Amino acid sequence: MNSIEQPASTADILNSVVSDINSERLEDLSNKLDEFHPSEVANLLESLPPVKRKILWGIIPGEQEGEVLTHMRDEARAAIIEEMKQDQLLAAAGNMNASKLANVLGELPNDISDNIFQALEDDHRKRLETVLSYDEKTAGRIMNTDVISVRQNVTLAVVLRWLRRHLMLPVHTDALMVIDEENRYLGKLHLSNVVIGAPDELVQNVMRSDANSIKASCSITEVAALFERRDLISVAVLDENDHLLGRITIDDVVDIIREQADATLLKSAGLNEEQDLFSPILPSAKQRGLWLGLNLITVFFAAWVIGQFQEVLDEIVALAVLMPIVASMGGIAGSQTLTLTIRGLALDQIAKSNIKWLTMKEIAVGGLNGLVWAVTVAIASFIWFDNKGIAIILAVAMLLNLLAASLSGVIIPLILNRMGIDPALSGAVILTTITDVIGFLSFLGLASLYLL
Repeated sequence: MNSIEQPASTADILNSVVSDINSERLEDLSNKLDEFHPSEVANLLESLPPVKRKILWGIIPGEQEGEVLTHMRDEARAAIIEEMKQDQLLAAAGNMNASKLANVLGELPNDISDNIFQALEDDHRKRLETVLSYDEKTAGRIMNTDVISVRQNVTLAVVLRWLRRHLMLPVHTDALMVIDEENRYLGKLHLSNVVIGAPDELVQNVMRSDANSIKASCSITEVAALFERRDLISVAVLDENDHLLGRITIDDVVDIIREQADATLLKSAGLNEEQDLFSPILPSAKQRGLWLGLNLITVFFAAWVIGQFQEVLDEIVALAVLMPIVASMGGIAGSQTLTLTIRGLALDQIAKSNIKWLTMKEIAVGGLNGLVWAVTVAIASFIWFDNKGIAIILAVAMLLNLLAASLSGVIIPLILNRMGIDPALSGAVILTTITDVIGFLSFLGLASLYLL
């Protein structure tokens, strides 16, 4: 029996593409691109430095450019759009659905975006206007307006004949939306019911009138949570009067989840979620420099605290050796609590009713870990320096810092969230400052009181 050949890894494909570009085998490379999904081509573009990216973009067929652009991150896509001529942008825009095009238009100069808007076909323009009428990060902004709807008082035979008149169905169509004469949403008719149901059965008898729907003003975070909780494949999007506007499918939600995960990871380091890995040096340095400057301020503050205990440090050198242990352990403990709290906020699992319990639980966890590791480091430091006083002070300081870190890990993201500031963006810096300051202050303060 013949074995099934394993598909090439992304890294192997990337190496092959770079090799073809370096060897100027562009015709061979063009043939390879025909085998890739637009999202894979987009990933290849994002994985190349600017010069090679421009070469690869130049051999992508014009009819595929719009679809490829929709799968790219904002910053990388903007770099390519800057190099495109207006006629290319017009052609690419015609191949994008309304939600994707809405994102792209925001990256273009007003005159070009206006020209693209006016050049669209009437139906496409109306769909785009509907999407643009909703705020970013809402269901209305990401919904697909390409949806097939039917009436409840027709038979399945009529529905089947209607479907057969279409050359193709919208991508990821698992069900048809049932509406009344005024386009109000009534429920969902699954394609499986159309296929296996009796031809003379009315739609209203087999449709799901209890099928989930969401308002267009709903946040994308709530959309993702709904899909996760109820294992949905698609959901209808309605306006405030329950008129059908479009639908959101599972592939859109997967994109949302991935983008939110990327955003949380990158924001914790002060980076934009649309950061282009291969962006030019100066823009990258500018983006990161602001975060480094903010961190430098907090470091100087921690250094100032240490400077207040110069006398005790001069007298007992062992304190300088052990001092980083307290701050480091507090930072790790606090970051664990901070991460869990930010995740809880993102999943809407934290409310007024459970904040107190969560805070007490994290303080208890910090206290338990503080006791265990305080004893451990006290024994280690006593063996190292043979000084009972230093060992006890180190243990007490560590316990205090872990308690403070656990409390801060809960309180900081809650306060930032209440202020409308993303906790993932600045929570880590504030937490690190607090654990450093409390760690140094408690350790060196106790040493000043009891060892001098």
